[in-house]
Amino acid sequence: MNTDMSLISLVIEASVVVQLVLLILVLASMASWSIIFHKARMVSKATKAADVFESDFWSGGELNTLYRKLTSSNKNVYGMEAMFESGFKGFLRLRKQQNADPEAMVEAAQRSMRVVMNKQIDALENRLPFLATVGSTSPYIGLLGTVWGIMNSFRALGDVQQATLSMVAPGIAEALIATAMGLFAAIPAVIAFNRYNTDVERLIGRYDNFMEEFASILHRQAHV
Repeated sequence: MNTDMSLISLVIEASVVVQLVLLILVLASMASWSIIFHKARMVSKATKAADVFESDFWSGGELNTLYRKLTSSNKNVYGMEAMFESGFKGFLRLRKQQNADPEAMVEAAQRSMRVVMNKQIDALENRLPFLATVGSTSPYIGLLGTVWGIMNSFRALGDVQQATLSMVAPGIAEALIATAMGLFAAIPAVIAFNRYNTDVERLIGRYDNFMEEFASILHRQAHV
C-alpha cells in the first residue's frame, strides 16, 4: 500500500464509495455557503429596512404623507414598508366608498398586510430547511464513508500474513477524511441555521406587532 499520506493522494487513492461520499459533502458544503452568504444579505436588508421604516412611522408624521412618500419613490418597498403600503392602500380604497363600514376597512387593510407579510416570511425562510438538512445529515454521510474505508482497509489485511501499522494507516486516514469533511459541512450549516432562524423569528414578531399597532391606528381613523 502506498505510504504517501498527503491529503490529495489519500483522496485520489480512496475507494469509489469514499470518493462519492466526499463529492456529496463538498457539493453540500458549497451549496450551504452560498445560502449562508445570501441569507446574511437578505436578513441584514430586512432588519435595516424595518429599523428605518419604524423610525419614520413613529416620528409623528401623517400617514397620508408617509404613504405618498412611499408610492412616489422609485425604490422597491420591502418588509414593513410593503405591508404599510398595501394595508393603507386597501384602507383608502374602501374609505372612498360612501357608507363604508369602518370594520370592513380595517379588515381589508389587515388582509392586505397579512398577504404581503406571508410573502416576506416565505422569502426569508426559503432554503433555511436545506441548511438544517445538511447540518443533521452530513456527519452521518461522512461516517458512512469512514466505515466503508476502514472496512476495506481491514479486509485488505486478510491478504497478508503480517500486518503493520504502516500498512493500515493510509487506509484509515483516507477513511477519516470523510468524517472530517462531514463535520466541515455540518458545523457551519448548523450555526447559520440557528442564527438566521432566530433572526427571522424576530422579524416575524416585529411584523406581527406592527400589523396590530397599525390596525389599531386605522381603527381609530375609520371611526373619525
